Amino acid sequence: MNRWTALIVEDHPIVRQGLRTLLELQGIQVVAETGDGLEALRLLEQHQPHMLVLDLSLQGLSGLEVLRQARRRWRTLRTLVLSMHDDDAYVVEALRSGAMAYVLKGSPTEELVRALEALCQGRRYLSVPLSERLLDPSEGAAAPQDPYETLTERERQVLHLTAEGYTSREIAERLFISPRTVEKHRENLMNKLDLHSQAELIHYAVQRGLVQPRRN
Repeated sequence: MNRWTALIVEDHPIVRQGLRTLLELQGIQVVAETGDGLEALRLLEQHQPHMLVLDLSLQGLSGLEVLRQARRRWRTLRTLVLSMHDDDAYVVEALRSGAMAYVLKGSPTEELVRALEALCQGRRYLSVPLSERLLDPSEGAAAPQDPYETLTERERQVLHLTAEGYTSREIAERLFISPRTVEKHRENLMNKLDLHSQAELIHYAVQRGLVQPRRN
């Protein structure tokens, strides 16, 4: 694994530091790290790493959406998801979105090492507690088209940022577009998803796992 490079995307600095140390001990060069989904895409474009170590709970853009966009842009990128979510829905969605490995936070260090080795060998890997049947979530009857898949890349970004509570002006500044363009994208995406209010948009984003539920 001496020539492998990796980007770490995790929103907790202490966890990022531990991951960096572990990857470097395996001979993997960490080219950059961030806790922001939008920044992750910029860093992938800038550094073109071989490997992505990704948390699903991020600011700016969810880990699942980072996965989807990364799969479309960088077909050879190998992604390891490191997540606290152990329910089938998250695991299946991550694998469908392009993850090659899914490791639960709290797993032994040895398991993360095995997952990294599997990625370098082009194999999939799931944490031991996860069902082996999830290794091929594509099997089974074909499902109807998901309306989310009809959204453009920009519409998805606006959806995520709106659900996180950013104003049109703040979203415009983050995406380098005008507030009016943001509002047009929001209108389009709400029509496609059959959403009719800000509350419905936030509920949809939480149900999809795009953002985390707000805690009082």
